[in-house]
Amino acid sequence: MYQYRQAPYQRIADALQRQIVSGELAPGDRLPSTRALAAEWQVAPGTAAKALAELQRLGVARAQARVGTVVMPPKTARARQPASRQLNREHLVQAGMAIADAEGLDGLSMRTVAARLGVATMSPYRYVSGRDELIMLMADAAYGEGRYPARPPAGWRPRLEISARLLWRLYRRHPWLARLGPLGRPLLLPNLLRHADWIAAALHGHGLSAERILDLHILLYNHGQGLAANLEREARAQADSGLTAENFEHTQAAELQGIVADERYPHFAEMLAGLDGGYDFDLDALFEFGLHALLDGFARMIDG
Repeated sequence: MYQYRQAPYQRIADALQRQIVSGELAPGDRLPSTRALAAEWQVAPGTAAKALAELQRLGVARAQARVGTVVMPPKTARARQPASRQLNREHLVQAGMAIADAEGLDGLSMRTVAARLGVATMSPYRYVSGRDELIMLMADAAYGEGRYPARPPAGWRPRLEISARLLWRLYRRHPWLARLGPLGRPLLLPNLLRHADWIAAALHGHGLSAERILDLHILLYNHGQGLAANLEREARAQADSGLTAENFEHTQAAELQGIVADERYPHFAEMLAGLDGGYDFDLDALFEFGLHALLDGFARMIDG
């Protein structure tokens, strides 16, 4: 079953919410500042700020000008959420996807889904057995957002390009998808199998064995999934450090200069020295570059 490490900001938010629920922090009380939380929990200011933002999102706290973040009255918090009588499985899936899209799977729990919907913590368990089942339902819904043309284009290559780019767009929209389904343990989800069937159909009839078709399918699928795994990793790193990718690059400038001057890595240093204008790390461009290279390799096997 899937298990995920809880994000640092979520641990802080949970601790503060427990104090609110217990009455230790009463409505109107001021919560610790970002700087105070960062010092107490030994995290980056960005992580502490995200914890306070999470409490505001859940409706248990609000930012007050010239005061800081204060605890909201329970009645007000409940009024900000939809009525519990509207709850159903689809609402759970949509709420879970919204949380995962914004905060990654580390921010997803049955408690946060219930809080987002404004229902009792145990209410979602009437519709799903727990977090793992909810994640699978979310994944199937996400993979179901992609649509293929009713009439496939001629040729195996255009068909594989359509599928690869469609999956990449889904990963872009839902970065947490890339964390699910290791290659050796594929997810047998109806909507994911629809993508698999399209790829298998594109490779059918070219004299390839079933084993070789599956090999090419796995390589194509892993190209997008492997790159997409960095989307959520980057978001998590930024939340934990408070640094954007560009800011982090600036902090590494001196160390990179040291590598260029280090005789132990001559070829790597030569490559770095050749990047006079810097390097634009663009995952979309890398995806396209890798896709063309991959399909060129497929062509040598399929077309001869």
